[in-house]
Amino acid sequence: MKKIVLTILVLTAVSCNDDFFDQVPDDRLTFEETFSKKNTAEMYLTSVYNHMPSNFDQRYSASNSVPATGGSDEGEYIWSFHLGNYFNIGDWNPTTQHVSTLWSNFYRAIRSASTFIQNIDQCQDCTPTDIEKYIAEAKVLRGFYYYNLIRLYGPVIIMPEIPVEADADLTTLGLRRNTLEECVNYIISDLDQGIAVLRKYNQGSDDVGRMDDPFAMAIKEKTLLFYASPLFNGNSDYASLVNDEGVSLIPQTTDVNKWKLAADVAKEFINTYVPKTFSLYREYDSNGTYSPYMSCRNVMLKDFNSEMIYSRIRGGNSHFYECTPYHIGYPAEVRGGGGLSPTQEMVDAYFMANGRSIDDPASGYQETGFTDYQAPFDFESRSTFNQWVGREPRFYVGITYNNSLWIDRTYGNVVTTMWFAGNSGKQVGANDYPPTGYLIRKFVPAEYWKNAGGRTTIPYLRLAEIYLDYAEALNEYDPGNLDILKYLNIIRERAGIALYGEDLIAPANQTEMREAIRKERRVELAYESVRYFDVRRWKIAEDVLAGPFHSMDINATNEADFYKKIIFEQRVFNKNHYLWPIPQDELNSNTALKQNPGW
Repeated sequence: MKKIVLTILVLTAVSCNDDFFDQVPDDRLTFEETFSKKNTAEMYLTSVYNHMPSNFDQRYSASNSVPATGGSDEGEYIWSFHLGNYFNIGDWNPTTQHVSTLWSNFYRAIRSASTFIQNIDQCQDCTPTDIEKYIAEAKVLRGFYYYNLIRLYGPVIIMPEIPVEADADLTTLGLRRNTLEECVNYIISDLDQGIAVLRKYNQGSDDVGRMDDPFAMAIKEKTLLFYASPLFNGNSDYASLVNDEGVSLIPQTTDVNKWKLAADVAKEFINTYVPKTFSLYREYDSNGTYSPYMSCRNVMLKDFNSEMIYSRIRGGNSHFYECTPYHIGYPAEVRGGGGLSPTQEMVDAYFMANGRSIDDPASGYQETGFTDYQAPFDFESRSTFNQWVGREPRFYVGITYNNSLWIDRTYGNVVTTMWFAGNSGKQVGANDYPPTGYLIRKFVPAEYWKNAGGRTTIPYLRLAEIYLDYAEALNEYDPGNLDILKYLNIIRERAGIALYGEDLIAPANQTEMREAIRKERRVELAYESVRYFDVRRWKIAEDVLAGPFHSMDINATNEADFYKKIIFEQRVFNKNHYLWPIPQDELNSNTALKQNPGW
């Protein structure tokens, strides 16, 4: 996307930081001036984009992101202020600041998008094509922001398209939570209108990062997938959530056809854009041999590659810092905070190199002992705990483990050690050390992390996710359809592991296939802000996000004892946690709003 700094204040926009604008009174424009010129109108549209959440800046609440890694079974932050740590012990409620921050962020964006749509026709030097494209972009953005709201809070308020004043009495205006069906229909309508227009235009180099028809269609599919899932499709836990007329806000009857709607849009996406526009990213070594490891690693690192449906300029390096080990005694260029760990549960989710889960007796998995093993990222063999030997390529893409070579060799061959007295362990790290004895490495480039932040992109959505969405939705309404196995195996083939129905016995029925798809999603989309939403929409979060969570023993002063698995936390996930609470300040300002059950 064009990097434009917003330096104007418009009457209908609500800024997250009013003090900034108070410092530049000479640059303020009137409402009419803002929309009369193309450059200031584009600045306004850019401000609507700026509300998009950053999936890789989850440590701080100001990033407008959901704590989807540290707040799920994927990870753990060492820093106590991270909201995910509060999620994990059940210590959050309607007054929690981030609950209100995200709600307000998305509604400010929606209000600004509607204002833009209502007023862009005042632009005097915009062409009809400009106006048509701008409106389409704003509608896709508005639909995207509503999508983000419903997957957190469930049914929400569909705001009037002629924006209300910021200080309006919401109770008097009669604003109520719409039914989920109404919310979904509104989102789909906005996205469809955007798709119809944006499909007519090709993005140029100046348009990278702007809304386009593939992203709009992908969000349409994902909205329908959420709507079809058990959380929202006949969930009797929300029978009490009704409007003033007694109509259920969340459907109480299961409708299998909703899965078909999601599958149809996913297939339409594939038929429309693959392979002409998108394809799974693949990389080959210098001899022309396909490399599953480099393919799975660099799909997340190569900017705007063939698999990326949508990504944006990062603009920061917080996530790189979190995933780079402490590395005491080494150059600053290879030293980070090293405080974002995968859980042992996530480590165990990766398959073996033969494509089997570690609990499969035929997998070859060993729980104890050590082997001299050369990892795909290494140039020589190193003594490696057997649990980490012979795993699939995505394991070595995603996990930094004890005694592994660090990926950035620019400043020498640094071997990361994370036991208590290691170069990245608790003894030397003070507040910066891996709380489970592992670090996430999936997104970290092989260079100085401070340099990478301002120019690399944030991957938002890629083709692999659409393939897995399609397989899941198809399995729910048409089990046995050959496309289910086809697209599941396409993902496995790219990862370099055995295919079902060839080297491995194919799942025998709908239940087994559902489990196979869920296992594949967990590994393929690890740390991409997907798992947190998946386990909630599947209604399995009470089983997988609660209970004992495990790690290596980071407190063991003897390195040999580090490798003993321990419980590092008893986590909490209650039934009311499936939907975030409506913020208390919203309930106070609009007494007609109904709170989600259990809050």
